[in-house]
Amino acid sequence: MTIELHTVPVGELAEGYRNSDEEGVTGYGGRLNIRPPYQREFVYKDAQRDAVIETVRAGFPLNVMYWARNSDGSFEVLDGQQRAISLCQYVTDTFSVDKMKFGNLPSDKQEEILDYRLMVYFCEGKASEKLAWFETINIAGAVLTKQELRNAAYTGPWLADAKRYFSKTGCAAYGIGQNYVNGSPIRQEYLEAALGWISHGKIDEYMDEHRQEPNANELWLYFQSVINWVRVVFPAYRKEMKGVGWGVLYNKHKDKAFDSAEMEKEVSRLMADDNVTNKRGIYPYVLGEDEKHLSIRAFTAGQKRAAYEKQGGVCPLCNGRFDINEMEGDHIDPWRDRGKTKPANLQMLCKPCNRRKAGK
Repeated sequence: MTIELHTVPVGELAEGYRNSDEEGVTGYGGRLNIRPPYQREFVYKDAQRDAVIETVRAGFPLNVMYWARNSDGSFEVLDGQQRAISLCQYVTDTFSVDKMKFGNLPSDKQEEILDYRLMVYFCEGKASEKLAWFETINIAGAVLTKQELRNAAYTGPWLADAKRYFSKTGCAAYGIGQNYVNGSPIRQEYLEAALGWISHGKIDEYMDEHRQEPNANELWLYFQSVINWVRVVFPAYRKEMKGVGWGVLYNKHKDKAFDSAEMEKEVSRLMADDNVTNKRGIYPYVLGEDEKHLSIRAFTAGQKRAAYEKQGGVCPLCNGRFDINEMEGDHIDPWRDRGKTKPANLQMLCKPCNRRKAGK
């Protein structure tokens, strides 16, 4: 991979600046793709954006940018998107700094900004080299998520369409899934969740297989099916439903018949049970998943010591005598049969007996 250092005036960077959902974000006379598929949307806060402009106005150096040169002579930003957009927006009067827009500055101050020289490395090489270099230099600011890096590797018409549904502020996936999915669309967390569900965790394989397809209809229809299924099975919404692995549960249980009214009664009972410490785990549990999702409240060390001393170290099932480290606290009446985590329902069993009882 070849790397050359150049200086680019701000005026040339901002020449022909465009920012639209249809045409993307471009500058440098239309030759620079400021937001390639692997880049996130503009996420700078006002203070960060203003700091870029103040740095330029003061004549101080900005961090170096990296642009990849394509075979047709065009460029795309590898690193520096947020700074580039901040500068282009300011020069095109999109925002003001200290209540002063660029167009209201004295002409000499405008010229100083337009003539300010940005330090830019032009990088040229294979796609794999470009991605590897991008991962290497992306060490400042908000670190890219795994999905943002995947987007760099699997560009194509499929990804462009998928991002329309899953990766924009206020996108369709956020509109129907914001109460059920954690994260932010612009950090690609909605896209990653949907891909993880539909591919059973094999996201890279799925993206590689579909990258040249003209649209992401399969993924979008699947995501809608997951959310609609959740709403039907659990019509009473609770905040604990956000962040559950709904797609995984949908894949396993979508063909089963559930009585929503009975499910609601069980969910309500478990929500009120102090022994259940992971309320989010109630949903997979009532669908037939393991009790471990609930993180049932454990007996304290003091309670187990008291029971051990009361039993004299003897396991009541096999009558063997054991050290306390060889025994475990057990619910006499199992929790699943409404047994409570309280001293009166505690016995100490040797580990083999406890395992056998749990397996019944």
